Amino acid sequence: MKELMQNLLTQLGMGDNDYIYASAVIILIVLISLIIHWLFHKVVMGFLRKNANNSEQQWKHSLYKNKLFPRIALTLQGIIIFVQARLWLNADDNALPVIEVITHLWILLYGLLSVYSLLDTLEDISNNSPTGKRLPLRGIFQSIKLIGATVAIIFAIALLIGKSPVILFSGLGAMTAILLLVFKDPILGLVAGIQLSANKMLAVGDWLEMPKYGADGDVVDINLTTVKIRNWDKTITTVPTYALISDSFKNWRGMTESGGRRIKRAINIDTTSVHFLTDADINRLRKAQLLSSYIENKLTEIAAYNAEHKVDASSAANGRRLTNLGTLRAYLEAYLKASPHIHKEMTCMVRQLHPGAEGIPLEIYAFTNTTAWAAYENIQADIFDHIFAVLPEFGLRVYQSPTGYDMQQLGSTLNNPRVTAESPTS
Repeated sequence: MKELMQNLLTQLGMGDNDYIYASAVIILIVLISLIIHWLFHKVVMGFLRKNANNSEQQWKHSLYKNKLFPRIALTLQGIIIFVQARLWLNADDNALPVIEVITHLWILLYGLLSVYSLLDTLEDISNNSPTGKRLPLRGIFQSIKLIGATVAIIFAIALLIGKSPVILFSGLGAMTAILLLVFKDPILGLVAGIQLSANKMLAVGDWLEMPKYGADGDVVDINLTTVKIRNWDKTITTVPTYALISDSFKNWRGMTESGGRRIKRAINIDTTSVHFLTDADINRLRKAQLLSSYIENKLTEIAAYNAEHKVDASSAANGRRLTNLGTLRAYLEAYLKASPHIHKEMTCMVRQLHPGAEGIPLEIYAFTNTTAWAAYENIQADIFDHIFAVLPEFGLRVYQSPTGYDMQQLGSTLNNPRVTAESPTS
């Protein structure tokens, strides 16, 4: 190739001038590079753009959006210019080292940008797949970008100063302490990101609760150094990535994936309202469809027990009897199991907790068949609305501390002479 160019210039009467030869070669390299640039960016890129626009596959749109092919094309153009310079120019030509340095820097730059585009494309593809969403890949990709940029800068400096990059890499060993101090957060974030990914501890879209940092909401971003949480009041809380490894947090993903959300709330029953059911109470409660079979079965069981043990029924303390509180528990269990909004394959029970100064806590423990917040709250409210309304049917009262209104009514009663005079005979 060099001889061909020399013969051509000799025939034109310019073969003996090295400056003219170098200039002609550079012009030729530029012309060939422009033609290749046109072929890559107009013909090839035009075809790829058309293919991506007409395709329904998301990964093709991601490739085009992140400019992967244009950057690869520019990298190849740098390689082609470098090869041309080696083919056309003599080894002792002063222009050759300059072109080699420029093309090396060009290849480093667009090679690095191509890697960035590839990582961005992989991130987009992973975010569009159910499995990829569960992996905090963004922090890992950012770590790779940081390492790639550091290596590219070292090679670029080595090219500019004309030294081996091995010397610069060896010099980094003496600066390890300083580098660890400067890049402390990225290094900790990288380690935390790998642990989060390997253990599947957190992913974008998870509901995270971390009271120490005031975080309670959806994870919207996981990067190299921080995790962003959009709280339910629409504020954004930023938590260091390594804090998710060093501190504890609650991830509600299990609840979301299970399809059921727990109801765990108690009402306090006034202890003085608990009593045995009378015959009138039993006849009234028999009419409740959810209780009819329970009452009949219980009455048969209790009658058999009392007869077997020859219980004296004249005293309420003897034998077994139905209580209004126990019957209420049975009713509420049947009510929950019959509800179309309660998950049938998860725990469902009504339990009595330890009584205290505020009465007897009766706790509802069940799971709704939806995890949507608004729907869950509505279902829970409807259940307790029904409980409060049905309590008088069982002769029970909710415990409530005296209020100012109660004190006012009591004072009015005591200050009314007619009520005070009638109270002993009432």
